[in-house]
Amino acid sequence: MNEVIKRNSPLTSYVHLTENADFPRQSKIKKITIHHMGANLTLEKLGESFSKRDRQASSNYAIDDHGNVALYVEEENRAWTSANADNDHQAITIEVANETIGGDWKISNQSYQKLIDLCVDICQRHSIEKLVYTGDKNGNLTMHKMFDADTICPGPYLESKMADIAKSVNEKLENETKG
Repeated sequence: MNEVIKRNSPLTSYVHLTENADFPRQSKIKKITIHHMGANLTLEKLGESFSKRDRQASSNYAIDDHGNVALYVEEENRAWTSANADNDHQAITIEVANETIGGDWKISNQSYQKLIDLCVDICQRHSIEKLVYTGDKNGNLTMHKMFDADTICPGPYLESKMADIAKSVNEKLENETKG
């Protein structure tokens, strides 16, 4: 597990690698795509779900409602997350547990803060100088629903936070560059 974490985010506390992926990804990592679980699953339960070959789904990372991070598909490989192979080959994909089910699909404050930290870490390790949220597929911070018209993922709450996520990540990147 330690060797796997060394190749990926040091924020990872749980590893459950799935075969539901393409090995290796076909593009350089230059984006982050945010998703929500549509549930409040443990990292273990989500890993079990991603291990079912007939489900044909996965993500690179997930964050539970306590802010713990799991790795399911190593960054060098393409997770099956966004219903769009081109996006998933370019993006690190992150599933976030929901604190509330339905409605706004809110996430916890711990999950939100860990999402910011994970995005900063990904940007630093992949030389993404700035996250840009444009509200469409053209930015390098995107949402699942931009690639699949049949989903509301990541839900209204996270969608309303996308510009703030980019701003917070960029502030941390700038501060760490100055520091």
